[in-house]
Amino acid sequence: MVTSPRAARREGQARDRDATEEALRAAAVALLRRGGVLAGLNLREVADEAAVNRGLVYQYFGSRRGLLRSALFHRSRPNADDAAESVGLPLRKRLSRLFWQSLRNPEPVRLATLLVLDGDDRPRVLLNRGEGRKALAEEAARGELPIDDVEAVQAALASTIYGYTLLREHLAREIDVPAEELDGRMARCLEAMFTRPPEGAADPGPAAPPDA
Repeated sequence: MVTSPRAARREGQARDRDATEEALRAAAVALLRRGGVLAGLNLREVADEAAVNRGLVYQYFGSRRGLLRSALFHRSRPNADDAAESVGLPLRKRLSRLFWQSLRNPEPVRLATLLVLDGDDRPRVLLNRGEGRKALAEEAARGELPIDDVEAVQAALASTIYGYTLLREHLAREIDVPAEELDGRMARCLEAMFTRPPEGAADPGPAAPPDA
């Protein structure tokens, strides 16, 4: 089938827009990583970093918040995919995967935190929603959670994952240990905090970090 010149032009424009939007998202993340939160996010600097026309930031995203929402949506996909793959695994293994994936890809945590601090009520920070929450409820019924209040466990788990991901480097400096060492210790602590073997079952010990 021969593509008409008009259709080819539209396809090329769509590809150009997709590439430009991703360049702007990447520029925003890079500037936040380099400059820190308190430096703010100047959309002119974002456009310059992405090497695109400044007007395209407003045309494609409308505002700084719109840009950050888009970056959060796209940067969250690896974490969401990993969480979906872990459904059905034992709780200890799900927690381990959640913890290490958050450290491998911390940008969603940082972006969601920025949006929440900016007053945006759209980000969803509770972990284990949907099928994961159903699994938590079943584990609570079997006595495998420290308490049977699933919502409180979700909130405590999200707070722990978010807090450690955000403060990891600072905490390691305060404790005066390498961050990688603290990661392993924190993973064991997380499992001890949020899992409890069923009555009469032997504790299998901490789950090993998954392969990178």
